[in-house]
Amino acid sequence: MQLAHELLGESSAPALILIHGITDSRQMWLPLLGALATDHRVLAVDLRGHGESADGDAYDPISYATDVVETAAALGVSDAIIVGHSLGGVVASAFAAIAPCRAVVNIDQPLRLSSFKEVLGMIEPMLKGDDASFHDAIGLMFGAMNGPLSVAEQARMDLHQRADQRVVLATWASVFDSTPEELDATVEALASAIPVPYLAVHGLDPGPGYAEWLQRLVPTATVELWPDMGHYLHLVDPARFLRRLDEFETQVRG
Repeated sequence: MQLAHELLGESSAPALILIHGITDSRQMWLPLLGALATDHRVLAVDLRGHGESADGDAYDPISYATDVVETAAALGVSDAIIVGHSLGGVVASAFAAIAPCRAVVNIDQPLRLSSFKEVLGMIEPMLKGDDASFHDAIGLMFGAMNGPLSVAEQARMDLHQRADQRVVLATWASVFDSTPEELDATVEALASAIPVPYLAVHGLDPGPGYAEWLQRLVPTATVELWPDMGHYLHLVDPARFLRRLDEFETQVRG
């Protein structure tokens, strides 16, 4: 599927592909786009069922990632660093497992989905309830993760959110329907196929032993915790995030 997108920067510059989280859109990256496009070819996409992209018939990580791969190929964007936030971190990881890329940056998305299942289970009845209950659950979930994100930034992102119950439930279907052991096995198969440098930056603590668990699956992984920065750490302190991205890119280039 060809995705709605924004393509900025010189075609000869190093490429970045930006992938947003669930219910968000490519508009989420707006505060970073100008700075990134000064020395990169930047492709920001709307995932299927999000933003201005069409709906799809499946919402698993591989389907999401395949759309991004196909869109990038159609636009001539290759050898990119794949940057994903939240759900986008899972999609970026899946991209690296199925297609060539230069590296992955995962912003605040733990891959240990068996732990996420426990959290999601607490609001599962609300998510699967009527429209008002669903939107209350989404508000509670993401409101609790905003951390120090400014009110103005929260309002800006709210304008572009597309919280479609069918899309959200289909995206999280495997988490609802699988056992923790099945989720771990699925993630381990995907993560162990990632051959490129991998930076995971978390504003929310992914839990004890997470860094060691991820590095066992992805030996190239670096895991960093930026305490008290919340789920949207790249928007809370864009300058710090851009500096870290630049350092990582320099490291990747060798």
